Amino acid sequence: MKKQRMKIRNYNILLVLLLLLMGTACSTTRNLPEGEVLYTGIKDIHINRNDQSPIGEKALAEVEAAISIAPNNSFFGSAKKRIPFPFGLWIYNSFKRYEKGLGKWIFKKLAAEPVLLSTVTQDTRVKVASNLLHDYGYFNGNVTYQVDSTKNPRAIKLTYHVNMGQPYYLDSIRYQGFSPRADSMIQATYKERIIKPGDHFDVTKLNEERQRLVDLFRNNGYYYYRTDFITFLADTLMHPGYVNLKILPKASVPREALRTYYIGNTSVYLTGYNGEQPTDSMQTRNFTVHYAGDKPGLRYGVLRKRFLYRSGEQYSQIKQNYTQEALARLGVFKFSEFRYIPRMNDSIVTDTLDVHVNATFDLPYDSELELNVTTKSTKQTGPGAIFNLSKKNFQRMGASLNLELKGSYEWQTSSTVDGESSVMNSYELGAALSLEFPRLVLPWVRNRVDPFRFPSHTNFKVYAEQVNRARYFKMLSFGGTVSYSFQPKRSMKHTVTPLHLAFNTLQHRTARFDSIANANPMLFHSLDEQFIPSVTYTLTYDDTYKKKKNRIWWENSVTSAGNVTSLIYAAFGQKFSQKDKKLLGTPFAQFLKFTSEFRHLYTFSEKHQLASRIMGGVIWSYGNKTIAPYSEQFYVGGANSIRAFTIRSIGPGRFHPASSSSYSYVDETGDIKLEANLEYRFRIFSNFLGGNLNGAAFLDAGNVWLLRKDE
Repeated sequence: MKKQRMKIRNYNILLVLLLLLMGTACSTTRNLPEGEVLYTGIKDIHINRNDQSPIGEKALAEVEAAISIAPNNSFFGSAKKRIPFPFGLWIYNSFKRYEKGLGKWIFKKLAAEPVLLSTVTQDTRVKVASNLLHDYGYFNGNVTYQVDSTKNPRAIKLTYHVNMGQPYYLDSIRYQGFSPRADSMIQATYKERIIKPGDHFDVTKLNEERQRLVDLFRNNGYYYYRTDFITFLADTLMHPGYVNLKILPKASVPREALRTYYIGNTSVYLTGYNGEQPTDSMQTRNFTVHYAGDKPGLRYGVLRKRFLYRSGEQYSQIKQNYTQEALARLGVFKFSEFRYIPRMNDSIVTDTLDVHVNATFDLPYDSELELNVTTKSTKQTGPGAIFNLSKKNFQRMGASLNLELKGSYEWQTSSTVDGESSVMNSYELGAALSLEFPRLVLPWVRNRVDPFRFPSHTNFKVYAEQVNRARYFKMLSFGGTVSYSFQPKRSMKHTVTPLHLAFNTLQHRTARFDSIANANPMLFHSLDEQFIPSVTYTLTYDDTYKKKKNRIWWENSVTSAGNVTSLIYAAFGQKFSQKDKKLLGTPFAQFLKFTSEFRHLYTFSEKHQLASRIMGGVIWSYGNKTIAPYSEQFYVGGANSIRAFTIRSIGPGRFHPASSSSYSYVDETGDIKLEANLEYRFRIFSNFLGGNLNGAAFLDAGNVWLLRKDE
């Protein structure tokens, strides 16, 4: 009875404290500074003469961003919607009077500073919003506001009125006042101009055109030319609703900006990753490398090929950019700094620029350890690990030597397996060693640079993997690849793997596995000992680097296995379609495989995006083997596929083994794959713990099927 009375008494005290807090906190304005009123958000935004064109929507979005200030207890940053319980303001008004003790601590930790009308600066904001309308060609547009009272005399809302007015369009566009050489360059690239007669007047487009002209000049020797040297004159009186535009250089352009410059000598100063300063140098013609130690940290030829210009050439900004990107792709420098120094001759500045490059080496090794735990629907679970170690600048060639070690093992989580006590029933081990060059390594590519200015790579790789399924089988796979990738355009990438050799062999089979193999020949043949020589070509289109609403990534890949080997057989008089052909004493696989993956990203705004993906593939085996190798078959499920299912746990078709089935441990694979994903991505909080908190809602669908019937 005594304990029950104590509990009732404690509940009563808590109830009284809660009622007292709510009673004293009903006012959100009681302790506001003298003469201040609380801003509680935007009541409404009225739009007059709304222009629903893309430019109009863009202008209106920027106007709303300029006038939208979130009030206290805003709902996800909205200026209009608020959470109905202003807890932070209640704490502010209830505990502001405390200067020490628990009350001061509660105020400091839980109170929200009121958003006052004086901090909203609505007069300035409507001026900024009106100027934004003018920037987008709504010269008669304006933004005003009114103050709306609320039930609380010390709290207000704001209503904004946006009058967009009539949009203006470009009429005539003339380039005047440029030098004859500059004018000839403008005329030669006239089709590339950003703005055209009839376009909606848009200051952002004018700035893009100005930047295009500056890039044009700087790519043709005008090193000191800048965007603020070009101005615009707009006449809106000649033709109502239209703008006659003149683009011309300012009268005060410095003399050096009107001069063409040429490249002189290049000096590269290599600083060690511990700060070692250059003590020696190596020079060939107009290119000098300064380095610390006995020899340069990077081979002279490798470094020289990264520089896309030569002495005596006109200065070009685009060549400078490509050179800096090429140095960065080597992956051996923390940073590189370019300085262009005008050469002096008898105290007279010449038209020659000497290039000084300061580059500091990065740390020589990178390592990464990844740990994971996997749980499968087959009642198997266990940990895994992947360790990567990279040696940068291997043999001073600018190449990366990479070692990958991976391993995982699984236990049967049920207490018994087929009447046996639980044991560790499977493991996987793997190792791979690769050497990657940030350039094409081919015997016929002997010119000073790769034929492509965008990234190109060469990769040599050898690997070995062992899979053990206790009580069933142990399989060893090993092989190697040589692959090349290059980009003739920024959005287009080609990847060619002219040599991919894979060898699979069953090292051990149990009687239980043999009994299953007899009942399921497809399983046995997919794991059978075989040699897989293949050639692959992949074409990737990627415009996601562009700043636009619709972005596309599309990749298509074709793999041919065993056909080149079969052609060699045919050259020696054996039939192409002959079965049981062997290479190095082992049957080799023959198949054709095609995959295609398409991704689309639609950006509503910085905070809202819709991503979609569709992927399909088919593999056809013939000749030596009518069943595709296990490693080449398709599967779905997992974190990057159908996310509600574990990896390799769906299909083929409607098939799914029962947990009591002898085949329940078998990964579910197929010859045909179709998969689709739809994902809505949204921002939950901005500036959340120093970053952004994002969320996503997604829908996944997909399956695999067999080309040949298998009961």
